[in-house]
Amino acid sequence: MTQEFAKAELDVGRQRVLPEWIDYNGHMNVAYYVLAFDRGVDEFMCQMGITPEYLETEKSSTFTLEMHINYLQELHLDDPIRLTCQLLDADSKRVHYFLRLFHAEAGYLAATSEQMMIHVSLESRRTSPFPPKVSGVIDQMMAAHESLPAPDQAGRKIGIRRK
Repeated sequence: MTQEFAKAELDVGRQRVLPEWIDYNGHMNVAYYVLAFDRGVDEFMCQMGITPEYLETEKSSTFTLEMHINYLQELHLDDPIRLTCQLLDADSKRVHYFLRLFHAEAGYLAATSEQMMIHVSLESRRTSPFPPKVSGVIDQMMAAHESLPAPDQAGRKIGIRRK
């Protein structure tokens, strides 16, 4: 059974800013942006076919290799958030993707997270190729996302700009 993916970013969930996510500055703490993005990645993995059942039967999962977060606007207590995911690249073992975190009502982009995941055998703790069923879904997602514009924040490096 093949899936059809729209030529649009994947919807990877909605959440709310919880009281324990608020820091001494009165806004969402940086650590909880990572948690919110991670929950979106869990949904993304399910859409790829990497579910809790998959981990059990295939004895495989994905690990995050790298993550770059941009904090663009504040979020506050009880703000509704919406996450999207855009695939940027993939090969037999890795997926490079870009998450956006929006204020779900005001519509502004609050943060972005560029990430790279790798497929791993949980038995050997070594990289392994995605099985055909999952790689087929990833291929379909990539085909749907190829025509999307590259995100402004993708590929950035950290540093102090000097003249």
